[in-house]
Amino acid sequence: MIAVGNVVGSNICNIALVLGLTSVFRPLSCHRSVIRRDIPIMLGISVYLLLISFDSKLDRFDGATLFCGIIIYSFFNYYTAVKESKNITGSISVTSKPAANQMDDISGQGRIIRIVAGIAGVVIGAEIVVNSAISIMHTFGISEKFIGLTVVAFGTSLPELATSVVAAIKKEMDISIGNLVGSNVFNILSVLGAASLIRPIQIPGGFIGSGLLIDYLAMILISFLPWLFMKKTFSISRKDGIILLSCYAGYLIYLSVKL
Repeated sequence: MIAVGNVVGSNICNIALVLGLTSVFRPLSCHRSVIRRDIPIMLGISVYLLLISFDSKLDRFDGATLFCGIIIYSFFNYYTAVKESKNITGSISVTSKPAANQMDDISGQGRIIRIVAGIAGVVIGAEIVVNSAISIMHTFGISEKFIGLTVVAFGTSLPELATSVVAAIKKEMDISIGNLVGSNVFNILSVLGAASLIRPIQIPGGFIGSGLLIDYLAMILISFLPWLFMKKTFSISRKDGIILLSCYAGYLIYLSVKL
């Protein structure tokens, strides 16, 4: 139950909390492909997860379809990125010189080491936060579902929060938004796919009886909001960020009342 709650809660946290905080800090703009391709894919995968969960379990067949999805998604993204890169390269004059970059004096190996070290630091920090919080909440007898949807989900989203804020500071808006959308897709396809392949996941109390249906619908609705905000202006304003944060606060209040 923690596995499913973690994925659903993390996806809600990524959009409502992380994207909300980031856009309040600095309004975000995005490439039109995020609206036309990436968010619709995320929504489609979320709806698929909803449909296969109505029997109150994720069996190995469900896991296989999800995991195949992440392979297809990865190849699709790679193909699209290569195609877009060629188009961009072809439009740049051969005589133009690239702008100076403060990272130019760092070797490729050094950059890889920095990336690995940064990821490791964030993951270790999130692990400490999550383990400590779970220990405290188990002491007070709080349910696994609540833990998965809140504490574990927040810990899982800490890397996305750090990455999105830094990307926003550096004005890399597409990285900031793409990081969150991609994370949500990977959470469903990769995490739940691999977990249910290893061992089928049962939903105690049933999908509807456990209240997980409401959590799924909240995830889909919150995932839809960025598309609604950005469909005309391709940007998320501070006002939109406040709406997302209000949705997250309302969701936490709902979970607290259901305890």
